Amino acid sequence: MSSRNFPLPPLHRAAWLVLVGLPVCVVAALLLPEPIRMPTPGWLLGPLFLLLLLVPLALLLRRRRIVVDGRTLKVAATFYTRNVDVDALDLAQARIVDLAEHTEYAPRLKLNGYDLPYFRAGHFLLRNRSRAFCLLTARDRVLVLPQRDGKLILLSPERPRDLLDHLRQLAAATPRR
Repeated sequence: MSSRNFPLPPLHRAAWLVLVGLPVCVVAALLLPEPIRMPTPGWLLGPLFLLLLLVPLALLLRRRRIVVDGRTLKVAATFYTRNVDVDALDLAQARIVDLAEHTEYAPRLKLNGYDLPYFRAGHFLLRNRSRAFCLLTARDRVLVLPQRDGKLILLSPERPRDLLDHLRQLAAATPRR
């Protein structure tokens, strides 16, 4: 079986701005003169710690993939990976939505995820109280994939219709057991 990659749209500038701008502001605040002078090595520990923490987080933003390998949908989103067999998806109920119009699918509460402006990855509770695994870099073309266990997968590939059509072709090619 072959493997097919479904690219995601690039990250919005706001996500990068928050990830880079927040630490810059914190470092600037730490470097401001204080009434009580700390020795040089002490005041350098805060910015160094922040740098060591945020560089790996920024690098993880690059780990975003949607791949269909054989009959398995593989989604890699920062720290999180989800592998789902095509037979575990209820593709008859799958659809492409705009989260501004269909607010019931909008992620509301981060359960275990990565959340920046215009970027969500990981496990979320939706407004309709369903649990979902999300990899969202856009809100206007979101592919909602219901699983047979009641959970959802929300993805925002560049061309969601292509991904949905490919998954439906795979499901139709092999009859369910």
